[in-house]
Amino acid sequence: MTLVNFNNRTRNTAPYFNNVFDSLFSDAITKNKLIDKSPNVNISESESAYVIELAAPGLKKEDFQINLKKDTLSVWAEVKTQETETAKDFTRKEFDYSSFARSFNLPDSADGEKITAEYKDGILNITISKKDEAKLQKEIVVS
Repeated sequence: MTLVNFNNRTRNTAPYFNNVFDSLFSDAITKNKLIDKSPNVNISESESAYVIELAAPGLKKEDFQINLKKDTLSVWAEVKTQETETAKDFTRKEFDYSSFARSFNLPDSADGEKITAEYKDGILNITISKKDEAKLQKEIVVS
């Protein structure tokens, strides 16, 4: 039997299968957007309205769908893209699909008839007016 000296230096510099596999897998997840990419939301309230701000850069206003069913406001967007690249003797074709959906339960004081939406600078602003009864409610301080 022949003994062979183990050279530890090559082991430290050569990539391990696990490291290669982990990096490929994490790149695939990021590229294919398997990670949940729900947009961040800010919700604020003023005396006359509720405002929902959704951060969704890179979309067009046609990509959004907003629906009100009873007291639930649903917002979703869907984007499909297709790229084709031809070079020499091969063709590469990539499909990209991303979507998100968010739902919000509206309070009783929200007026479902007066909802407006505007998409500007990557932010979708949804304004929900309050009912007139809710606007008139004031706290009376007894002196």
